[in-house]
Amino acid sequence: MGQAVRVGGSAWSALADLVLPRTCAGCGLPGHLLCRRCAALLARPHLATPRRFPEGFPPTVAAGAYDGPVRPAVLAFKERGRAELAHPLGTALALAVAAVASAVPGPPAEVLLVPVPSSAAALRTRGRDHVRELAGRAVGELRAAGLPASQRRLLRRHGRVRDSAELSAGQRRANLAGTFALTPGADAGGALLVLVDDVVTSGATLTEAASVLAALARPGGAPVLGAVVAATPRESSRTRSAAFPKASAGPSGDRADRLSGRWPRD
Repeated sequence: MGQAVRVGGSAWSALADLVLPRTCAGCGLPGHLLCRRCAALLARPHLATPRRFPEGFPPTVAAGAYDGPVRPAVLAFKERGRAELAHPLGTALALAVAAVASAVPGPPAEVLLVPVPSSAAALRTRGRDHVRELAGRAVGELRAAGLPASQRRLLRRHGRVRDSAELSAGQRRANLAGTFALTPGADAGGALLVLVDDVVTSGATLTEAASVLAALARPGGAPVLGAVVAATPRESSRTRSAAFPKASAGPSGDRADRLSGRWPRD
């Protein structure tokens, strides 16, 4: 019946806003993709400390705590198709990357973000690789802040794993054992390796992935690091906010400060 009508992304977004008014993914406040108050909860970089700290867990920084309004915001992006949240959540991930990279002594090195690969079942269910989307946005934010960064798929999954929702921390680690491998021809080129994911809970996934990725780390250099949008809290909010002081010294610290203010209003 004639030529199909194609609606551009911006036009479709505007039309959707007329039909379905935009609300904050965290608290439901009308008019914002992620309101200022909820966005501020993802600008609190701190060291992730799983309750049962697994041996080999990489030094990891989270931009916020995986509770309160942050949790529904992450789930809306991850499970409910709100792909537009890649912007604020990717910016939060960039802040976490900048913070963990600032802890490495010496002049800023090229940072290579390595997304934790999703299982084949998760990719089929969601129809997209949400962690790669976040990593891509984070790379753009880091480059805009002056930090040399790129993204590369250096890990792949193989084999099957059980649903980890009802597993203990030890069972999760055992469940993931041997499920990650390096991609054929994987090469980090001497860059600082930062594993990235949306959320860390028990730490089992990052630990297992880091153990494989460590083969590409520069001998005598920094270990594999980690950065996530949010981490399951272990302490009180006051303790968490003080756990990773705001970086202020050196180029990387300056970039972390700049990234913390790069929040979209809608």
